[in-house]
Amino acid sequence: MFKVKILTVGKSREIWLKEALEEYEKRLSRILKLEWSIAKDRPQLIDLAKNETALIALDLQGELLSSEDFSQKFTLALIEKGARLTFIIGDADGFPDELLNRSFWRWSLSPLTFTHQMVRLILIEQIYRALEIEKKSGYHR
Repeated sequence: MFKVKILTVGKSREIWLKEALEEYEKRLSRILKLEWSIAKDRPQLIDLAKNETALIALDLQGELLSSEDFSQKFTLALIEKGARLTFIIGDADGFPDELLNRSFWRWSLSPLTFTHQMVRLILIEQIYRALEIEKKSGYHR
């Protein structure tokens, strides 16, 4: 089974976000194991990322992709990286160079700026969409 870990900073108290994330986690649970690691601050986030080998940094300066291109690159990365990927969502100051240099892929969701809470939801939905595109389901139209 595929494994995806998401590293991020700060807990969210918004009920609407929790419900939306739970819905996508439920949908994804049939396909992959999803794990969240929530750091309290930037140093802890960097520490959590130290032992991760297949690191994908969500970075404003990263690669912009369509959903179809993301699907292709994501599924290929799962295969090439031993079925385990780790996404890292930085804080408002982005990432230190050492972390960016360790990432095998820098991906930008959009040139727009989003809250950390919105990034979590957009990321998990795009992971689900990527797998549905690969399955050729009717989800992505």
